[in-house]
This record gives sequence, C-alpha cells and structure tokens, in this order.
Amino acid sequence: MKNVDLAKMSVDELWALHEDLREMLSTRLDAEMQEMQRRRAQIDAKTRRPYPKVHPKYRNPERPSETWSGRGMHPHWVRAQLRKGKQFDDLLISRSH
Repeated sequence: MKNVDLAKMSVDELWALHEDLREMLSTRLDAEMQEMQRRRAQIDAKTRRPYPKVHPKYRNPERPSETWSGRGMHPHWVRAQLRKGKQFDDLLISRSH
C-alpha cells in the first residue's frame, strides 16, 4: 500500500483501512507484550549471588544485645551514644584472636 493518497479515498475505504490498522496494531502489540513478559521472566529468574553474613562491629554499652554491623544508617542507640560524647572507637566490639 505504498503511495496511497488518503485524501482521494472515500469514507468507507478510510474506515476499512482504519479497521485493518487497528487489528494489525493489536496483534503486534500483543506479540511485543508477550516478548517483553518473557524477557522479564528471564531477568527475574536469575538468582542473585549470595552475600556473606556481616558480623556486628559495634555494640551498645548500655544494652549489649544491641549491635550494628557499621553498614547502613546509624541505629538510634549509636546516635544517642555519639550525642553523649562517645566516639565510634568506644563502641567497637573487641576482637580477640
């Protein structure tokens, strides 16, 4: 259908063309959606590598059961200890080898 002069087409011919295009677009869009879903399923199926357990590095001197690995945001108890004038070194868990 190259070089079709739409201005010279009748309303019925334009409407038939419209219906054909709508059907073709619907079919192609469905096929693309299925392909994208298939690709996404492949991406989601890939397993992440396991990360090693992070051991605690800091301990709350007031409540020894509260520990922190040093990663992420500071827990409330760390911020409270820092406001009291303590340093991070004061909160370190002693490592005896």
